[in-house]
Amino acid sequence: MTETSAPGLSHLDAQGQAHMVDVAPKAQTLREAVAVATVVMRPSTLATIEAGNASKGDVLGTARIAGIMAAKQTAHLIPLCHPLPIQKVEVQINADASLPGYTIQATVKIKAETGVEMEALTAVSVAALTLYDMAKGLEKSIEIRQIRLLKKTGGKSGDYRAEA
Repeated sequence: MTETSAPGLSHLDAQGQAHMVDVAPKAQTLREAVAVATVVMRPSTLATIEAGNASKGDVLGTARIAGIMAAKQTAHLIPLCHPLPIQKVEVQINADASLPGYTIQATVKIKAETGVEMEALTAVSVAALTLYDMAKGLEKSIEIRQIRLLKKTGGKSGDYRAEA
């Protein structure tokens, strides 16, 4: 937080106006963030996707690539995010019959002056939206739930791990 920021809110200046945080004085450190989302659907929809029979094609492959691309575009989507030289994005999409549906997890790594939490959250969000888009012909009632940060490492604020 800079001296011109509102207390506790680094994206607001002393007058309460939004501004981009100056990260130039910060040291580059290795940072990682992991986010997760769940996509819930009927068992029959899950079975069709798992069998590879969705009419639009490769639902999971398309969603995975969309998540990776989204992480790299976060600064274009979220107004005050810094454009970052991301070094790794991994998106995993796993079937879960107990939902029924999928758990989507994104891991983003960088060596920079600021973290990649927003990139990981954007990756799982867009992957989930893409999964919905690819499968909406099978079921319009698919639900995207529980988009959240699981953990982050590095940076001045230290590590964070969500409670189970």
